[in-house]
Amino acid sequence: MTTGRHLVHKSVLAQYVERLAEKADHLPVGDPATRQVALGPIIDERQRDKIHALVTSSVAAGARLAAGGTYEDLFYRPTVLADVTPTTPAYAQEVFGPVAPVIGFADLDEAVELARGTEYGLSLGILGADVARALALADRIPSGIVHINDQTVGDEAVAPFGGVGASGTGSRFGGPAANIEAFTETQWLTLQGAIAQYPF
Repeated sequence: MTTGRHLVHKSVLAQYVERLAEKADHLPVGDPATRQVALGPIIDERQRDKIHALVTSSVAAGARLAAGGTYEDLFYRPTVLADVTPTTPAYAQEVFGPVAPVIGFADLDEAVELARGTEYGLSLGILGADVARALALADRIPSGIVHINDQTVGDEAVAPFGGVGASGTGSRFGGPAANIEAFTETQWLTLQGAIAQYPF
């Protein structure tokens, strides 16, 4: 899984895109059975081609390719798209590939509007120094999972997992949530006092 949309305050947007693109360019991609890599293969050619079509159509629609956008066999390079709008294909649809469309916001109300402006709601990650403010922000955005000061990709076998809107089926799986009545909505939330650090 991957973080499908990056919403970044406009005051740091250019720097964020530059640093994310630099990080993407240096991530090792390859067969995890033969060497240590950050990204392995896409599951099959059909999914790889869907990812590539979303990237190329996004660039054709005006997005700027800041990193990646290429592949070899089933190994797709980590891709960063800048100058994205809510209608950019890679932002408007779920990619399920190593593609990071980045869009800027001026204030938290605009961030909420952008986050709520999609039919998807699988997982949400909010990074910020003020965890109480991040928690209040999370309460304004419908999502099956919320991680504060961590990435959107996190799963525990004992925690309920599932999205809302077009990302969900209305149910959760994992742990006791598998036995909960279908009309119950559960949200998994993690919270850390500082932004998590990772080796890649």
